[in-house]
Amino acid sequence: MDLKIKAVSPKIGNEIPLPYYATPGSAAMDLHACIDGPVVIPAGGRRTIPTGIAIALPDAGHVALVYARSGLAIKHGVAPANCVGVIDSDYRGEILVGLQNSGESDLTVQPGDRIAQLMIAPVIQAQIQLVDELDDTARGAGGFGSTGT
Repeated sequence: MDLKIKAVSPKIGNEIPLPYYATPGSAAMDLHACIDGPVVIPAGGRRTIPTGIAIALPDAGHVALVYARSGLAIKHGVAPANCVGVIDSDYRGEILVGLQNSGESDLTVQPGDRIAQLMIAPVIQAQIQLVDELDDTARGAGGFGSTGT
């Protein structure tokens, strides 16, 4: 699959790298902060960080998902504010990453820092059917904790 990427900042490809897969087995590519100077995300706060890029997915059968970088999340408590960002196939604007700091210390994002991961995944659009009954299963309506701890 080809992913078309448009630089919406002149820094892309010069000061700020394009997204890339860090290893041959990487499922997602790193997104970088395309900012003019340091941005502080205060403990308990949120900031929106631009990436300087826009993308064009090939069709409605694909979605781009923005996930946390494990190092930022585990070491600093910083992750996307909406847990997972969904970039629809028809969106053509700049990818912005809303980061939330649930840690106890402020975090400073520097220009070019890796701030999130971008994964491309297939999409199945469901055909909705309103029904009176659903089929029975062994689990039934058992919810939180119903299958064990």
